[in-house]
Amino acid sequence: MSWSLDLVPLPPCALLGGPPLSGLLWTVLLLFLWYCYRVGSDPPCHSGLHKTSSSFSRSSSRSPVDPGHSAPKTSAAIGMEAVEEEDGPESYLAPVLSHAPFPNEVAADSRKLYRALQEYAKRYSWAGMGRIHKGLRNQAKITERPSIQKPHLFYLPDVPSIPFFPRDAHRHDIEVLEASYPIILAEFQAVYQRGIDTKFGWTYQGPKGQAVFPLYNAGACVASNCRACPCTYRTLLSLRTFINSNSLGSAGFWLLGPGTTLGGSYGPTNTRLRCQLGLQTPAQCELVVGGEPQCWSEGHCLLVDDSFLHTVSHNGGAEDGPRVIFSVDLWHPNVAAAERQALDYIFAPEQ
Repeated sequence: MSWSLDLVPLPPCALLGGPPLSGLLWTVLLLFLWYCYRVGSDPPCHSGLHKTSSSFSRSSSRSPVDPGHSAPKTSAAIGMEAVEEEDGPESYLAPVLSHAPFPNEVAADSRKLYRALQEYAKRYSWAGMGRIHKGLRNQAKITERPSIQKPHLFYLPDVPSIPFFPRDAHRHDIEVLEASYPIILAEFQAVYQRGIDTKFGWTYQGPKGQAVFPLYNAGACVASNCRACPCTYRTLLSLRTFINSNSLGSAGFWLLGPGTTLGGSYGPTNTRLRCQLGLQTPAQCELVVGGEPQCWSEGHCLLVDDSFLHTVSHNGGAEDGPRVIFSVDLWHPNVAAAERQALDYIFAPEQ
């Protein structure tokens, strides 16, 4: 069966006054179909690999290879590391491979955490894990350096930090805690009047005069203490950024007796902020973080990055009674959701 172009109604070319431009139109149509075929047949390219190749081209232009020697082959893992180091503060956006090199001189704890990161990535993805990977590699350097901010367990790079954060960093959670101040205070007084004893759920930490009534201890719920403070427990669960799934997070009542001073120390990580609601705050109490002094106020919250060097003191007399705060660990606002999920896995509470 033969086809005729006369079957296709084509208007005449009014401008040229000539016959229909059927040949030209068919040519354009064939070119368009050929273009669609080529585009559809090209294999998709991974943006991360393009980024790596462009990184290599930039590095090769800066460091020419000796023509007398062949260029060494670079593994994919080393390539990804090169991207991370060159890109600076935004390196955490670069992909990380499961076989990326890890320093041999790191501590056993960091190596254990790195193995946990590898397990997490095998289950889920390496996407967004660049900062965590870099932090685990460099933890030994952070611990050894002289600095006013030196978390001893895990330091997440490129996280902006100051000793005291403004309320806007966690406005919702702060407003929830401050609105619940009367009931939180009432439940503390109820457990305080039973006596400060380990059989009633209290634990002693540090020097004499400091005691804690934990609702969450290192990411694990203390069920008996939560039953003793049901409204406070429900308030905790209503917070959006409460760290309740890994060992970096805790919550509870912290009591400091008169005449007690806690020497300078560093918190374990910069991925959290410690929100402290004042319950009983005598005038002679002071908190110094990163060289900046602050005082608690009853019914109001302080948002503290305790990875900075900090000291706590209660210089009042016995008549002033203890200083009491309700402390809750919240995620640092600059820790991404994917990083929070990975840290929950890496620092899972011990069973």
